[in-house]
Amino acid sequence: QVHLVESGGGLVQPGGSLRLSCAASGSISALNTMGWHRQAPGKERDLVARLISGGSTYYADSVKGRVTISRDNAKNTLYLQMNNLKPEDTAVYYCFYTDTATVGWGQGTQVTVSS
Repeated sequence: QVHLVESGGGLVQPGGSLRLSCAASGSISALNTMGWHRQAPGKERDLVARLISGGSTYYADSVKGRVTISRDNAKNTLYLQMNNLKPEDTAVYYCFYTDTATVGWGQGTQVTVSS
């Protein structure tokens, strides 16, 4: 089983940028799908972005145009570049993967957008 560790969260002002990283303990090249969810206080965990192994991407409407998901198979790392951040982007961001019958999650990284 692949273990995931997120990093790159923090406090940023509205309009700022952050790049989240998700480092995997093993090879990610064969994983079917990787992506990011987020969970704000008192709310459900929602899908933010997803990258399928063939290159297809999905973005939630709330982040479309501001967020880019990418993966570096050589570094076994998934990224989420977030620009023009808004207060409503404040949440814990979780990296995940799915592969056949397996689903894995990271422990999350906090993103706070505030002036």
